[in-house]
Amino acid sequence: MPNTIPNLLTWGRILLIPLFVGVFYLDHNWLAGHRQNLVATLIFIIAALTDWLDGYLARVLRQSSAFGAFLDPVADKLMVAAALIMLVQLGRVDAIVAFIIIGREITISALREWMAKIGAARSVAVSFVGKVKTTSQMVAIPMLLYHDPLPWFEPQRVGTWLIYLATLLTLWSMAYYLKMAWPHLKEGD
Repeated sequence: MPNTIPNLLTWGRILLIPLFVGVFYLDHNWLAGHRQNLVATLIFIIAALTDWLDGYLARVLRQSSAFGAFLDPVADKLMVAAALIMLVQLGRVDAIVAFIIIGREITISALREWMAKIGAARSVAVSFVGKVKTTSQMVAIPMLLYHDPLPWFEPQRVGTWLIYLATLLTLWSMAYYLKMAWPHLKEGD
């Protein structure tokens, strides 16, 4: 396991997850209401920014590694899953939305692993729809975490629309990846 700057950022993102979840379990005398939402939102945004930064630094510093390529998406999926589960618990996202998004991530991760084993990883490379899904999801989640209305903007309403869009794109991208993998899946029988 190489201790490169990108990998250390990815480990940092993983270590932010218990801090992120813990914000919602702090004694309300320490952190409550709006401040709780704000701190959780900021932690999530920092995690999202380190995701971008570790990829950028891996390319610029030429510190890409097989371990980093494995760990980075795991960190992303853990943070998104933690956020969605917390949002379900807070009553800000329907459980079916979280189930679809988390279920798709598990399914496509397993599919990519299997496709890589049989030498067909390019068949399930990241698609444009997948990128739009991720963008929609990564904009929606901080809005849903922040939750509190602003005088000129309602993050909960916009975040809800975006998470539903992300859910539709999640289903669409999963169907796309399964379609691309189908010829290889049929050969496996």
